[in-house]
Amino acid sequence: MRIVPVPVHQDNYAYLLIDPATGEAAAVDPAQVPPILEAAEREKVNITTILTTHHHWDHADGNTELVTRLQAEEHHRETPVLVVGGDKRIPELTREFAHDEELALGTLRIRVLKTPGHTLGHVLYYVTDTVSPEQPGALFTGDTLFIGGCGRFFEGTPAQMHHALNTVVRSLPESTEVWCGHEYTVANLSFALTVEPHNAVLQEKLKWAIAQREAGKCTIPSTIGDELAFNPFMRVEQASVREGLYNEYGVDGLKEASDEEVMKWLRLCKNDGKAAALKQKTKK
Repeated sequence: MRIVPVPVHQDNYAYLLIDPATGEAAAVDPAQVPPILEAAEREKVNITTILTTHHHWDHADGNTELVTRLQAEEHHRETPVLVVGGDKRIPELTREFAHDEELALGTLRIRVLKTPGHTLGHVLYYVTDTVSPEQPGALFTGDTLFIGGCGRFFEGTPAQMHHALNTVVRSLPESTEVWCGHEYTVANLSFALTVEPHNAVLQEKLKWAIAQREAGKCTIPSTIGDELAFNPFMRVEQASVREGLYNEYGVDGLKEASDEEVMKWLRLCKNDGKAAALKQKTKK
């Protein structure tokens, strides 16, 4: 498989997922159509499928235009474009997939993984290549998992995000590449470093990410193994994360707390900084 990142909007990533064996491609979260079609023309591939992680405008707003333009092409007139997702709110959805259902893109196999949290209908796409099984799998994570962070809990709960990251994502091989929906890496790792200031892997990753961005380069992909080493939202069980939330943000009582409670406080502190704990104390 080949993956072509397509920057859209201010900091989003859409993608072309390409099966080299057949020339078929899927557009992942094609929020803006012209860059996707330009990439498809440049790569000389045929888009047959749209994979949408969730219904938010900056991931799904291009679906209708892309379907219309693809269907106008002669080779699509008898074979409709397949629009995949896990939420009826996704524009042009042709099939809502259940958790762990699979579909094919040429010789590629795509597992749909339900991960409510950011939205209740959010899904991830885990892709493997049957022709080159030695190639690491690819995980398109939308706004569930970012490099060094995770999405806000707009519709879901801390427990749901904990399950998504630390059960669903962790069940995949650590070599799996993580292709996320936004270029938030520097901000995410900067927050992570406030929680785990002595994490050497995290320190080096942040230096690298800053250099990448200063050079005008992207910071994707990561791997699941990488995230387990420096992403605090996938390290909720670690004493260093719990201690860091107390030392930096004044959140106490986490030593024996559930992982879901730590997830809640990580997100609150990422959202509100040191004001998070103060707000909670004020409510008591």
